[in-house]
Amino acid sequence: MDTQMRRACEWICSQLKAHTTREDVLRLKREAAVRFKLKRLPKNSEVLEVAGNDRSVVELLQRKPTRTLSGVAVVAIMTSPHPCPHGVCVPCPGGPHTPYASPQSYVGKEPAARRAAQWGFDPYMQTSARLHQLSSIGHGVSKVELIVMGGTFTARPAAYQRWFVMRALQAMNEYPDNVQCQHVCPEGAASPEELAHAQRMNEVASVRCVGLTLETRPDWAREEHIDIALELGATKVELGVQSVFDDVLAAIERGHTVQDVARANQLLRDSGLKLGFHIMPALPCSSFERDIEMFRLLFSDERFMPDYLKIYPTLVIRGTRLYELMEQGEYTPMDTKRAVELLATVKPMLPPWVRVSRIQRDIPCQLVDAGVQKSNLRELVHREMKRRGTRCRCIRCREVGRGEGAEPRLMCESYGACGGTEHFISMEDPKRDVLFGFIRLRYPNEPHRAELFECALIRELHVYGKMVDIGERPSGTKWQHRGLGELLLRAAERRAAEDGFSSIAVLSGVGAREYYLQRGYERKGPYMVKQIGHEE
Repeated sequence: MDTQMRRACEWICSQLKAHTTREDVLRLKREAAVRFKLKRLPKNSEVLEVAGNDRSVVELLQRKPTRTLSGVAVVAIMTSPHPCPHGVCVPCPGGPHTPYASPQSYVGKEPAARRAAQWGFDPYMQTSARLHQLSSIGHGVSKVELIVMGGTFTARPAAYQRWFVMRALQAMNEYPDNVQCQHVCPEGAASPEELAHAQRMNEVASVRCVGLTLETRPDWAREEHIDIALELGATKVELGVQSVFDDVLAAIERGHTVQDVARANQLLRDSGLKLGFHIMPALPCSSFERDIEMFRLLFSDERFMPDYLKIYPTLVIRGTRLYELMEQGEYTPMDTKRAVELLATVKPMLPPWVRVSRIQRDIPCQLVDAGVQKSNLRELVHREMKRRGTRCRCIRCREVGRGEGAEPRLMCESYGACGGTEHFISMEDPKRDVLFGFIRLRYPNEPHRAELFECALIRELHVYGKMVDIGERPSGTKWQHRGLGELLLRAAERRAAEDGFSSIAVLSGVGAREYYLQRGYERKGPYMVKQIGHEE
């Protein structure tokens, strides 16, 4: 930014007031362009760069506010292209040996895939670039949820897994001093000691990794894979379940069974991890009625009961075996209208403790030969539910910030899952059906980790609303840093103590460990553990 542009941006900041509208901002930009003889209007990102930590300016100019509305800044990065160990599923469009030359199951045109390719699949550069992008449009980045995408991550060599996560953490640790870095390194290896050093640095960094999500397959989520995931600092695993029917899984040559799903689900939960399922309606051998039954089973059969759900109606893409089946008349795809009908039927059935993160793939419509060919499927589904007089009560639809509420009450819903008991303890406004935050407390079935012997598990603690940076005080309608998290934590500790547990363990993000240290927890392997009693 040249001197004149900086002076213009400083002048705009000096003129902005808390009540200024976006129309006023445009007027000020035009006035500044004339006053300082600029060749163009200042960009929002340039004004934000000058504004620094002035929250009144930042919130006024912030673009895409939903990016941090759930309380964290999501940074999705992608591994280098690598084949899945079992081969290629019938609907799968991507992979290193296809025309897309992309990570498995991606076509390379999704936003995260494009960023990854731009930076040579270097985790450091992807993370740095995304942090800079979010910051430049007015979002705080002190609390990051890192999502590792790109196929069966747990099937990659352990040294690559450690290197990939280590480099992403190093990018956070060195931000914002690294925004000019251009050195690209697509692949490497790291030792446990190198990874641990990056994690220790991140515990007190200005940009902290408060959550780490890994994607994998149910048959690659065994004890040995989970142990490495815990070493990496993982807090959530998303399983490519796709269907709960064995004949459907066989028809798409998925390479795993429903029993694999149930076993992985139990092992991951009993290790303290959050669980997300990827589900694909409209697969071969399924039907509209079977898909509805699949969603019923997901939340009535204790082998499943996922915490998070990504629903991906099956898409037909040229070059896949599914495309060949369609051309041969052996497969009929689900169109947009039918997908809206299905999801508008399913979403009102969902329990209040699951979060539907997505309901369609990010694949550009022009690459889709058949299937859902509208990019606003969620909007269409909610419009249809409104027409029917129904609504979805999943977490995402009730988060504070997406609705209004001001009278939080402590509530609890308990249910069985994978041989254990789950307690969804939440702060809600029941009159407005608004969710402020929650904690997932689990009484495990059969944990394989020695650290968890006779421990209750906290698998997740989350307070919603606009993200408040670490060390910042809340204002207005921001609900973070108001003590709700501590209240939920105490409620979970008290409940576990009353039910006979003498200790409680939390699988926290690397960057959230300090929070638990300050509340009486101690490090024990990948966990934060606290002794509890009736006096707690």
